[in-house]
Amino acid sequence: MTDPSLSWQYVLGTTETEHDRLMRQAARLAPHTEALFREAGLTAGHRVLDIGSGVGDVALLAARIVGSQGEIVGIDRDGAALAIARERAKASGLQNVRFVEADVSQFAADKPFDAIVGRLILQFVPRPVEILATLASALRPGGVMIFQESNWEALLSQVAHLPLRKRCCELIYEAFKRSGANMDMGRSFLRDFPEIGFPKPQLRLEVPLGDDPETRRWVYDLVCTVYQRFAGFGLSDAPLGDLSTLSQRLEAELTSTNSYAACIGLTGAWSRKPL
Repeated sequence: MTDPSLSWQYVLGTTETEHDRLMRQAARLAPHTEALFREAGLTAGHRVLDIGSGVGDVALLAARIVGSQGEIVGIDRDGAALAIARERAKASGLQNVRFVEADVSQFAADKPFDAIVGRLILQFVPRPVEILATLASALRPGGVMIFQESNWEALLSQVAHLPLRKRCCELIYEAFKRSGANMDMGRSFLRDFPEIGFPKPQLRLEVPLGDDPETRRWVYDLVCTVYQRFAGFGLSDAPLGDLSTLSQRLEAELTSTNSYAACIGLTGAWSRKPL
């Protein structure tokens, strides 16, 4: 999920630990991403460009949707992540996907794509409308752009009754915001697609909920990813207490309140290039 045009302040980093976290997160989000792709019209035989492929989760998901007659091209600037993506594609027996180390602003398509997709990526681009305009030239008339971005308001509404989890989410939110991330992609989609000559997008909002271990640990994992960034953004980690006991305290809070856990809210958006 690392984007070819991320600003230098990209808050999540590109470490091996973060690659592992992204793969666990991707498995949890996969059903929601697949539902969005299918609702937007991604289908067998499509040729798809996946931007910000990272370790390949979205590209591999799309490859299974389009089947052996389709093709997926995933691009990213993180060569180490793409090496993992290639190995995963090989291990999965998927021969219809390839990964290219490239900046999206410099990527030249050899022929038009039927769909261009990305997940949790445009929020880190300073001006996503410029990326959308560049991508539009690689999309065939009638082709579809499909993106899924974070919705923090939806997540925060689900943790309002859990004081410690709420403090964690608020600190993460503020770190993202101070890094320059776009914290309101829904409204950005409504403005940016018409600006590049596309219809206003169809929108979908989901919040993955559950009591499974992966959903329960999601907030703690993300805290660990951004923890070292708090001081640089002028944020105090004091509200979280001792990091070494944070996981246990978050678990105890869920258990004592008989609550489900929540992952990041997902705003899905898609729009078709005019014929």
